This record gives sequence, C-alpha cells and structure tokens, in this order.
Amino acid sequence: MKTKAYFYIIAAAVCWGLIGLFVRTLAAQGFSSMQIVALRSLAAAICVTLPLLRSGRAALRIRLRDLWLFAGTGICSLLFFTYCYFQAITLMDLSTAAVLLYTAPSIVMILSLILFHERITVQKLIALVLAFAGCCLVSLVGGEHKLSTVGILYGLGAGFGYALYSIFARYALDRGYSSNTINFYSCLLTTIGAAIIWGAAQPLGVMFGSWKGFGLCTALGIVTCYLPYLLYTYGLTGLETGKASILASFEPVVATLVGIFVFHEKLTPLSALGCVCVLSAVVLLNLKRRQKANEIQ
Repeated sequence: MKTKAYFYIIAAAVCWGLIGLFVRTLAAQGFSSMQIVALRSLAAAICVTLPLLRSGRAALRIRLRDLWLFAGTGICSLLFFTYCYFQAITLMDLSTAAVLLYTAPSIVMILSLILFHERITVQKLIALVLAFAGCCLVSLVGGEHKLSTVGILYGLGAGFGYALYSIFARYALDRGYSSNTINFYSCLLTTIGAAIIWGAAQPLGVMFGSWKGFGLCTALGIVTCYLPYLLYTYGLTGLETGKASILASFEPVVATLVGIFVFHEKLTPLSALGCVCVLSAVVLLNLKRRQKANEIQ
C-alpha cells in the first residue's frame, strides 16, 4: 500500500510541475490570475463529475456537518493558494514565488504534529531540510529575484493555503469520504468561489467559445488540478501527512526539467544539485520502509 502511496504523491507532483506550460500560454493570451483559477477549477469540476455519476448518488452524498471540510479544501486551500501564488508570480520572479510556496511542508509538519499527533522524527527533519534546500537551489538560480512586501505576503499565503489541503483532506478521509468525493466538492467550491469573485459568464464563454479554448481549458483542468489532487488524496490514505507534503517537493524539479526541455532554459550546476537534494529527500523518506521490508523477508 505504501509503495502505491509514494507513487501517487510523486505522480501528483509531476502533474503540478507542468502547470507552467498552461499558465504561460493563457497569460500570454491576456488572462488574469483569477481567470486562470476559474478556468482550471471549472474544467476539473466537470471532469470529476463523470466518474462520480457512474458510482451513483452515494458518492455525491456528504453530511452537512462536514461541509466545512470541503470548504477548507476548495475555498481555503485551492482557491486561496492558487490566487495567492499567481499574484506572487506577477509581483516577483517565478523562482522566488516557488520558494515561498514550498514553506508548505514545514507548515504541514507543524500542523500535523498539533492536529494529528504525527511525530517529527530526525529522518523527517533531514528530508525537509534537503527538500527545501533543493527547492531554493532549483528556483533561485538565474533570476533577478525581485522582492516586494506584498509579493512576499502573497507567496507565504500561497504556502499556507497549499498546506491546508493536506490538513482538510486528511480530516475528510478519516471521516470516510473517498478521494473522488473530496476532489469533486473541492473543485466545485473552488469554481463557485472564483465565479463569485470574477463572474460566471466569462469562464464559460472562454471554455466553450472554440475547440482550441475547450481543449486548452480541459487539459489545464485535468493535468494540473483533477489528476494531481486525486492522486495526492489517494496518496494520503497510505502515508503520513507530513511525509506526503515533503514528497510533493518533487514538483519544482519537474518544473525545472520543463523549463530546460520546453523553454530552453539552462541547467546550472547549482540547479542540478537542487534536483539531487529533492530526490535525496524522497529516497530518505522511503529508506526506513525498505529496510523494514528487508528485515521481514
């Protein structure tokens, strides 16, 4: 079960690492941060509805007293984090925003200690330091590193919002909800929140106005929202929340590779070292589990 959980978390990080492909394309066409958020969540909500309809009405049922959990994953996490992150990108270098975003594993680890009584082991701390150092090396190499107070606050807000998904999703899983159900209501509430802020007519017009718009928005929703959050929630069923958050630090490594192979950005020795640090954190978190498996054999 844990092997699959590791795979799910890393696969989710790979999907998140591809978001730059879509954001750059839409931003070049004049879309604002909130517009991209709305289109992303709308497409994901439509995609996640189909498997739920096959499962029957039971998969759509939630208890009213648990609605706050899905407001947490949808509004407090997805909507808040994505908006803050895209705003941070517009105010600062992408690299600086990425480093601030990856304060999330530290926040998750502290909240998991308080809320779920997960132990902070030496292994976790070393992995956390390796992952964050790797993110810094990967993201902060080669840029102007513009800084502003508002941009830093948005970046930290993105990290906090990103961390909240792990917390609220863990509570929902513990109350018996499936990954599909969590994903559906998270995307639905994110879409509703973005539509209220931005307006519902424009995202629908953009998405269904042309085949190109429909294809781009659908791919944006599936690849960067529907699949990764579904995979991440699956992964949470077999891993501690803190470990899962650290494993997700594989995302900037993927983003770096996308930059190299798609946008022809240069790979410097320091950014390569950063990739090695993040991969080392992944191996370290998996090491103890493999040692136990060998002892049993």
